[in-house]
Amino acid sequence: MDALIEAGNKADRKRRRSYGPPKDPSVPQPRDSPLDSKDKGKEPAKRPAKTAEKVDAVVASISRNTTVPRNLSKLGSKTPRTELKVENNKFTPWAFQHKLHHQARWREEAQEALEDAEILKTEERGVMAAEGPMERTFKMTQDEIVNSIGEEQRRYRKEWKLDEGPYRSRYTRNGRHIAIAGKRGHVASFDWLIGKMHCELELRETCRDITYLNDHSHFAVAQKQHVYIYDQQGIELHRLREHIDITRLEYLPYHWLLVSIGNPGVLRYHDTSIGHVVATHKTKLGACQSMAQNPHNAVIYLGHQNGTVTLWTPNLDEPAVKLLAHLGGVTSLSVDPSTSGRYLATSGMDGKVKVWDCRNWKGCVREWEQRGTGHAEVEWSQKGFLGVASGGTVNVYTPPSILTEHRGSPPLYLTHPIPHRPLTSARFCPYTDMLTVGHANGLSSIIVPGAGEPTFDSSEVDPFESKKMRREREVHNLLDKIQPDLITLDPDFVGTVAEPEAQDEFADHLHVPSHRLPRWEKLKRAGMPDPGMTPASASEAKKASGKGHDDDDMELGYSASDTSESEYEVDEVDHGEGGEEPVVRKKKKKSALKAYLKKAGGNVVDPTVARIKAKMEMRRKEIQLARIKERQAMVQRKPSALDRFRRPPRL
Repeated sequence: MDALIEAGNKADRKRRRSYGPPKDPSVPQPRDSPLDSKDKGKEPAKRPAKTAEKVDAVVASISRNTTVPRNLSKLGSKTPRTELKVENNKFTPWAFQHKLHHQARWREEAQEALEDAEILKTEERGVMAAEGPMERTFKMTQDEIVNSIGEEQRRYRKEWKLDEGPYRSRYTRNGRHIAIAGKRGHVASFDWLIGKMHCELELRETCRDITYLNDHSHFAVAQKQHVYIYDQQGIELHRLREHIDITRLEYLPYHWLLVSIGNPGVLRYHDTSIGHVVATHKTKLGACQSMAQNPHNAVIYLGHQNGTVTLWTPNLDEPAVKLLAHLGGVTSLSVDPSTSGRYLATSGMDGKVKVWDCRNWKGCVREWEQRGTGHAEVEWSQKGFLGVASGGTVNVYTPPSILTEHRGSPPLYLTHPIPHRPLTSARFCPYTDMLTVGHANGLSSIIVPGAGEPTFDSSEVDPFESKKMRREREVHNLLDKIQPDLITLDPDFVGTVAEPEAQDEFADHLHVPSHRLPRWEKLKRAGMPDPGMTPASASEAKKASGKGHDDDDMELGYSASDTSESEYEVDEVDHGEGGEEPVVRKKKKKSALKAYLKKAGGNVVDPTVARIKAKMEMRRKEIQLARIKERQAMVQRKPSALDRFRRPPRL
């Protein structure tokens, strides 16, 4: 009974604390304002008394120059949060104002989490390492690797058995989707991570290559005659009639360019944003079976049947670099993305694999014989691993052994036998440790520990992006599209000042070395007439050069102002009057050219005069033709982004 009474008293005290003392109904009470109802009956919060804390001098000195992430700090963030200040609070709805404050707080928390994630980015690539000197990593089989890794990474090991091979594959930039194309016409696009099929086509004609465009929503297929573009549902959208008998395809995502090469040996750049061919180059080296792009500068690398490798850009009709790489035809190319495109790997029909330094081209860095027979396929991973698929095996090599100058084959990192010949393609999946090899019976995916990049930039590529995020990214990429004219071997040249153009030797003859000048120009510079000249020959040459006018002297590049003091002689001295200083009047001497061209008899044929006449006439025509072409080029040339760095032409 006492316990019940004590419980009732506690409830009464609690009710009085919440609502105050009971009101007398007989006494009229003032009406409460709705604005004061929130604070009514609340007691002021008592602040705890501050206790003096002992401050450690060592800790205080360290804390001045160091910071701890807020989500790891035991006391939390001591900095006050920035609240959103809303003007005219009287007219702002309470729910909307509350939402704005929450959004500002969420943005601040997201920024703090991003800063902490940069500090706590502890993801590292996993690699296989030998425990003892007698162990080798290439002796590890795929079954042993699968049994020693987690359940999530076990999905990378797959075998797709298909009947319409051999197959070629291509991944999207985020590594989430894969597109495959069989030589007999089987084409498919699907999400390999969750096993969702986007589309599957039976084209019933030869398919040589396949590539995605900006994302998995569109892909291009090089079929027997032309190139076709399909959407995610497998509906044919376009047929590119300009691309005939294509063997290889590449897509430049930052320029929106679809690049193709085929048996005719014609390289074409097709702008997918406007639907026009922006550049066409004839390689004049026959059919081409291998092509790769440099992700750093978007330069296209082609391997030809005569063993040469050529580098192409849309703004040059000739190859920027031409290299003799192999004694036989080049079967495969690949550029290392981990070193900003510094190294190039090639394989040829001579059975060799070579690694080249793209900065100097002074010979291959390393060369070795491929394992097995047949055509080899090479591919670089995001971390610099080189995969070589040849014969019936897939071999993986790791840096820095493949980038050091040494004779013989580099040490193997991983090997896997594939009995289904031929091996037609090898592709590393971005951001995963997986290598997909296409062969006659389908595709095989093997696990290569440490081959992929462990982290990704969600603003650039995001494997987990939604449909709305993909659309937003596509619009931003189109607004940030780079013009084809900016593709060069050295992309850092944009923004630099152009060097002054080389001057013509006739336009600036005073800076030309003496050994490159003709005899009459040497005599003119020395101020001496030609001793073997007759007056008749000088007169004839003068008439042939333009009837003695000074305009011809200007056409040749010199004028009266170019004469020095040695070309003047003192004529007379005027002493003046009234003690003024004497004035020296000078008379211009005849130049060596006029003395050479002076001739009394006009009917004398001199071979020297005829030679000078022909030379001056040819030079005059060349100058006129060059000026005409320069004016026409200014009118007909299309505007370019590089015009801001171009010097104005001389009219």
